[in-house]
Amino acid sequence: MFAASTLVPDQHCIATFAGAAVLVLHLGAAVTPAHGGGGEAVKIADAWVHAAEQVGGNVVLSMTIRNEADVADALLRVRCPVANFSEKHTVDRGEGSPAMRAIPSIPIAASSTTVLKPDAYHVMLLQTRQMLAAGEAFNCAIVFQKAGTIETEVKVHGLP
Repeated sequence: MFAASTLVPDQHCIATFAGAAVLVLHLGAAVTPAHGGGGEAVKIADAWVHAAEQVGGNVVLSMTIRNEADVADALLRVRCPVANFSEKHTVDRGEGSPAMRAIPSIPIAASSTTVLKPDAYHVMLLQTRQMLAAGEAFNCAIVFQKAGTIETEVKVHGLP
């Protein structure tokens, strides 16, 4: 048998439990994807790469990202079945010729459109696993800090 005092929690335990519940609810709200005025806040359009005639090469993944939310977001990672790895890049235009530099994330400003392209922010798909012929398409998972994962179709354009 249990003593009555073990069955009835004291006020300290109730307050601790209530505080933990509020914290969990608050954290749940913090990881909820950001949404604008209805629908998904982040939209991806015109995702494409140039054709690749050999396996094991690198291609630039270009796309247009529209953030309709009132808060900034960040592109954290890209997973595509046609490449072993991906890296997020920016182009430094310091002294000498422009140079690509790997970065941990690509900032996506609130209520804006960001165009990923070879001479600006972009994603490199590294070590392609297959040839990429013009007219083909494949899907990639684009992972954002707030909007979460968005599956998008990537079209293969002709060689530059």
